[in-house]
Amino acid sequence: MGRMFGTDGVRGVANVDITAETALDLAIAAAHVLGEQGEFRGHRPKAVVGRDPRASGEFLSAATVAGLASAGVDVHDAGVLPTPAIAYLTAHTGADLGVMISASHNPMPDNGIKFFSRGGHKLPDAVEDAIETRLREERERPTGARVGRIRTYDDGGRDYVEHLIAALPHSLEGLHVVVDAAHGAASVVGPQVFEAAGARVTVIGAEPDGLNINDGHGSTHLEPLQEAVLAHRADLGVALDGDADRCLAIDASGQVVDGDQIMAVLALDLKERGVLAHDTLVATVMSNLGMIQAMDREGVSVLQTGVGDRYVLEAMRKGGFSLGGEQSGHVIMLDHGTTGDGVLTGLVLAARVAATGKPLADLAAVMTHLPQTMINVDGVDKHAVDTHAVVQAAVLQAQTTLAGIGRVLLRKSGTEPLVRVMVEADTAERAHEVAEQLASVVRRELAL
Repeated sequence: MGRMFGTDGVRGVANVDITAETALDLAIAAAHVLGEQGEFRGHRPKAVVGRDPRASGEFLSAATVAGLASAGVDVHDAGVLPTPAIAYLTAHTGADLGVMISASHNPMPDNGIKFFSRGGHKLPDAVEDAIETRLREERERPTGARVGRIRTYDDGGRDYVEHLIAALPHSLEGLHVVVDAAHGAASVVGPQVFEAAGARVTVIGAEPDGLNINDGHGSTHLEPLQEAVLAHRADLGVALDGDADRCLAIDASGQVVDGDQIMAVLALDLKERGVLAHDTLVATVMSNLGMIQAMDREGVSVLQTGVGDRYVLEAMRKGGFSLGGEQSGHVIMLDHGTTGDGVLTGLVLAARVAATGKPLADLAAVMTHLPQTMINVDGVDKHAVDTHAVVQAAVLQAQTTLAGIGRVLLRKSGTEPLVRVMVEADTAERAHEVAEQLASVVRRELAL
């Protein structure tokens, strides 16, 4: 069996892959592993637990809370709140552990469990591995007054909103913002915080019923937000995903503003305010070359990492950088949070519009997207892609052809027997032509 923990906690179909027993066992094992590592020394351990509004989150959070309390951990049950809120509240309350029950932007039948260590940081891989090996282990159980106590954390949402408002560089007074909460975890606090920041807010996708999370709304379904921004003649729209750790935007004309454009706008905002650490933005190799070229023109260095927010976060913490993220809209602002926060991203983006008096479309125009072609070549030996002489020679030839006007990226899929060929160029025709040439070489040379 493969590793239970993926790059973003444990995830799968609720009540099939992720059962009540799984949640209970993981919670107990986590408490014991952290306890043995000395995390609880000298005090009663405390945890903060939250969830998104999925129906299955009700029984999975109940099982998680029960597991923690049975292992002697006092629990603050924060109910339905965004993932970044639980990370923040773990730090804010001085808790030893945070647990979020969510499958983010996945469809409703899925769910997941994500752990945060003290301070609201993701657990290191070694600790996750230790938890996995200790599942269902027989151990002594606390009795009497030593069992954990469970309290409802009613002020969690208020504390999180206050934290976001404190991070805001400029009032949103005078702006009309449409917020699409994806019928997800930010359905209450998302609109609340935009209103508290001074904006006039129109809300869509904020009627969670346990079954409709991400269904036709949010950052994976932008059409309703585009329609609402145009219908209400709003200044901009903000689309969150199910657990509100990512955000995409819509400008006043209904055009999508993606994660690369958002990062470009925020990088210049932070640089202007003198808080862009080392004048550097951290992004993945999938970010559009147009964004990197724009940052170069504006005096901002771009450090590129492998694909995945965990690699962005690692590079940020290691280098002391303050801003990073992905094209998907997962943006991390380390001065204000330990993880991607879609509500914060949308707020700071809107604040930039308010502070400059410029429409979002004008701000986003700092970068021009280079046309991109992606071809998935399946049925090939993906592991040979980095070392095969003929393939690498073809890559070198393509890079020479595109020198100064584009770039080439070959990536093996993490889950399927295929290689992704991505080409950016000055024209869509050239990108398509070079991608097709490379894909044919990969198909021919690496066929299984």
